[in-house]
Amino acid sequence: MVTDQVLQTSEDAALGGRLFLRQPRKGHRFGHDAILLAAACSARPGEHLVDLGAGVGTAGLAVARRVRDLAVTLVEIDPALVALARDNAVRNDLAGRASAVRLDVGASAAAFAAAGLPPGAADHVIMNPPFNAPQNPSPDGDRRLAHSADSNTLASWLKAASRLLKASGVVTLIWRGDGLESVLTGVSANFGAIVVLPIHPKPDMPAIRVLVCGVKSSRAPLSLLPGLFLADRAGKATPEADAVLRGGDELPLSVG
Repeated sequence: MVTDQVLQTSEDAALGGRLFLRQPRKGHRFGHDAILLAAACSARPGEHLVDLGAGVGTAGLAVARRVRDLAVTLVEIDPALVALARDNAVRNDLAGRASAVRLDVGASAAAFAAAGLPPGAADHVIMNPPFNAPQNPSPDGDRRLAHSADSNTLASWLKAASRLLKASGVVTLIWRGDGLESVLTGVSANFGAIVVLPIHPKPDMPAIRVLVCGVKSSRAPLSLLPGLFLADRAGKATPEADAVLRGGDELPLSVG
């Protein structure tokens, strides 16, 4: 078990108390992005999900909480976060279905295979890649590692996802709303049946995030869904957002 003597942590609730997670008090901490990503994943019982850049395991464990009999592998480069992810699987009674491995997403296929993740191992891959430009890095080292990316980051992560997925496997990711063009360019290289769900903070405001999923090797056309509004004009959470962020509902993305 991870203790505060090793790393200063807090225990925080997600999904309206359906999930309790230890996370660092400083540095990268989970938020709406991880829960939205989990909600967008269409995994079903008996399948295998890989969460790339899993951090303390928030998104992958949230999917495991919603989908019974789902096997989850949490991939994370930071050894302290890997330890926390393993601890979080235990404290949420998910250790029998969820494991965490220390790997760089950009590692070789051989390194992934050595960790039990050979090509074609997964039915689903979810990811929240770093997406901030290097010229605006966080002063905190852990947050910088989690959020800063260069021009090759997205392509590298999508390459790893494509390799991990079975034929017709599904990748799901969350990205900046103003970066949709780069996401579509990257995803369309190896995926089709792409579905895009814009996430808006309030009505009449631009999307701040996009949820994107695609099917490996599919040639089906793209679908753009009506946006999800996190709050109404008064700033109160919408029922639709509350059902996802607190209730743990699945978002209505469909692929195939």
